[in-house]
Amino acid sequence: MGPGSEVPGDGNDHRPFSQIAEDEVVRVTGTEPFWGGEVSNGELTYTTPENSDGTVVPVSRFAGRGGLSFSGEMNGKALTLAVTPGACSDGMSDRTYPFVVTLRIGDDLRNGCGWTKTHPWSGAE
Repeated sequence: MGPGSEVPGDGNDHRPFSQIAEDEVVRVTGTEPFWGGEVSNGELTYTTPENSDGTVVPVSRFAGRGGLSFSGEMNGKALTLAVTPGACSDGMSDRTYPFVVTLRIGDDLRNGCGWTKTHPWSGAE
């Protein structure tokens, strides 16, 4: 086994992640603490129960081999939202989401789930 053999996927496929189109809205949700939002047109709108209108953060999009990331800065802290394919549960509903989401704001790491119009969640309303 050579270097990188533990990485999932086809090691010979070097194309960028294409399951989510550049103009597609990515919606996200997370718990503990509750947070959510969406990425659209180069901006992340980050919401919490205390800030339901959200904070808008300009982000740059990067399509890697196994997913997407969106990077920016919020309140003087580096922000990165990573979106990768995989069944995800929010732990609060009977929904299954098609993407696993990780949000880092400074040193704070949050986990969640994501979906798009072409890759919706499934389960109860």
